[in-house]
Amino acid sequence: MSAVIFKNATLLDVVEGQLLPDSNILVIGSAVAEVDSANLNFAGARVVDVAGRVLMPGLCDAHVHVTAATPDFAALTRWSPSYVAARAGEIMRAMLYRGFTTVRDAGGADHGLSQAVSEKLFLGPRLLFCGKAISQTGGHGDMRLPGEQHLGHCPCCAGVSRICDGVSEIRHACRDEIRKGATHLKLMVSGGVASPTDRITSTQFADDEIEAAVQEADAAEIYCMAHAYTPRAIQRAIRAGVRSIEHGNLLDAETARMLLEHGTFLVPTLSTYDALAREGVEAGLPVSMRTKVDEVFQAGLQALELAAATGVQLVYGSDLLGSMHKYQLNEFAIRGEVQKPIEIIRSATINAAKLFNMSGQIGVVAPLAKADLLVVDGNPLEDLGVLQNPERFLRVIMHDGDLIRCDI
Repeated sequence: MSAVIFKNATLLDVVEGQLLPDSNILVIGSAVAEVDSANLNFAGARVVDVAGRVLMPGLCDAHVHVTAATPDFAALTRWSPSYVAARAGEIMRAMLYRGFTTVRDAGGADHGLSQAVSEKLFLGPRLLFCGKAISQTGGHGDMRLPGEQHLGHCPCCAGVSRICDGVSEIRHACRDEIRKGATHLKLMVSGGVASPTDRITSTQFADDEIEAAVQEADAAEIYCMAHAYTPRAIQRAIRAGVRSIEHGNLLDAETARMLLEHGTFLVPTLSTYDALAREGVEAGLPVSMRTKVDEVFQAGLQALELAAATGVQLVYGSDLLGSMHKYQLNEFAIRGEVQKPIEIIRSATINAAKLFNMSGQIGVVAPLAKADLLVVDGNPLEDLGVLQNPERFLRVIMHDGDLIRCDI
């Protein structure tokens, strides 16, 4: 079994929000075995002298679409699944080289992609997946234009969603995604930017339909995430027992308090609206959807500020599509206008781990945790820029005990 010792590291303790100099970390196989200020020894171990640089946990992104090589989801349904997989492999590799060692897919990825990463057929972060997102007819996952009648969203197609209506269809869809290995379920409970026939302000699915999905998730010991923008849509999802709200751009004070009281997580995805506003149409977003971006972009920072001030559990998410995946680290800069660096780092480490039900396994550098480690030049507690320019500042990437990059 391989072993690596990182010596002379300045360890970033994300729980306490402090730097611990003169730290030494022993990795055996795929896990952290020991963290100590004393010198560590292990026969045959490779020794990496960090020379005082900051060593920290790998990053988590709780809202990605690794199959979305285009922002035009309708076009994606017409692509060959093998081509989609090839493009996804390219997208995941780039995520890992940005320092993301665990990502949660919000529609499109499946067991095959997750298995390919775990078997090292693709180089990429640990992939949590929901399979197809669950949408009602005419909802955020229904990509048909008003004049189209066919439904190209069967569970086996290359798109990101499946359409179902009524409690029985919801239960069947959820059970089918669970059968296929889903680590969580995704519900579309409001309108969205990328869907052609709904409004941002619409609510989707009846209460009993949402509750049925949550019941199926609970039965399988997983959870539901929900795409939602407005207070009305968010509150319906919270009451039904959804674990995380995605986006939440139109959040109000009452709803923020409700998130806090129920312990529901919020995953803002501000970088995607910034990118779509600047490059969306050029990257393939239909022009007709460009105005929807403007509706939610301006409100996003205010919602983040409100949620942070209320004490809502915030988790890092990007939700980027097509050529805009390259802006995945921009979320640090955007949130930095509102939050302190340690708060944003926690959203991409321990908060994400808690949301994923993986506390102690990822997001920390501690014995028995997975060996997902980064070494950076500079102090991210003072300058988030060191996390936004991996080509310049990211010196070591270890994922599951494998040294992906070691530039020391």
